[in-house]
Amino acid sequence: MSDSAARDRDVAETESAFAHPEVAPDRTAAYGDHPDQVVDFYAPRDGRTGAPLVVLLHGGAWRAPYDRAHVSPLADFLARRGFAVASVEYRRGGDIPQQRGGGESTRPSGADPVAGRWPETFDDVAAAMDAMPVLAARELPGADVRRIVVTGHSAGGHLALWAAARHVLPEGSPWRLPAPPPLRGVVALAPIADFTTAAELGVCGGAVAQLLGRDADFEARVAQADPGVLLPTGIATAIVQGVEDIVVPQAVSEAYVDAAARSGEMVGLTLLGGVGHFPLIDPAADACAVVAEEITQLAW
Repeated sequence: MSDSAARDRDVAETESAFAHPEVAPDRTAAYGDHPDQVVDFYAPRDGRTGAPLVVLLHGGAWRAPYDRAHVSPLADFLARRGFAVASVEYRRGGDIPQQRGGGESTRPSGADPVAGRWPETFDDVAAAMDAMPVLAARELPGADVRRIVVTGHSAGGHLALWAAARHVLPEGSPWRLPAPPPLRGVVALAPIADFTTAAELGVCGGAVAQLLGRDADFEARVAQADPGVLLPTGIATAIVQGVEDIVVPQAVSEAYVDAAARSGEMVGLTLLGGVGHFPLIDPAADACAVVAEEITQLAW
């Protein structure tokens, strides 16, 4: 595919994914005092009890203009598939006013703000995950918090992989867990999964370097934040990746899968031909059904 055709595909796929109206959650609960420290809960639409809980981490290169609103249609899609869903908000880089209103989510435009906040982005994901069993049991009493699958798209895919690897963080890390988190598995969607490869490719306008900061602490932060070095995790992990993705290319996922293999761990990689970055979170796209099936395989 030519560069122009790939760009045209990406534009069309992006417009489709962001065209869905925002879906309001059934409940929202705070896990901290900051306005971004909240979780939206979606009950399974079939009313079932004992439904597995899908924790959803949105993407957007860890940048402020992208919030959880743009994955609310995906949360609703998964709820209609019989899952309980917890969509996590977290602090991101660049304090830019949100452009939301009229019940619709919009894709930000213009210059990109700084990606992520160190350490707040990681503080928030860790805090949300630690609070999740109690919050979900209270807000969605029909959810089975013993069956949790974490999923995330793009930068959210990175955070999903990271959340499942906190027990292998370096000694002394404030986010380190003494034992593996109680997860059924992780389904990462076009994740920024390997920082070395992502940086080499300039993924999302150099977002990795912005997230970690270019200072004396850079290497220490890589050791605490890069899923590609936090292996093996011992937690079932699957990646879904579009072959035509020009936002987070296939090479980034393949680098993580290869690193896992070198550590003695097998990570599933589902490659979708003719698919770019955003169909994975677009309920109107066939790729979204594949995502739901991957989650189902781990959850039930």
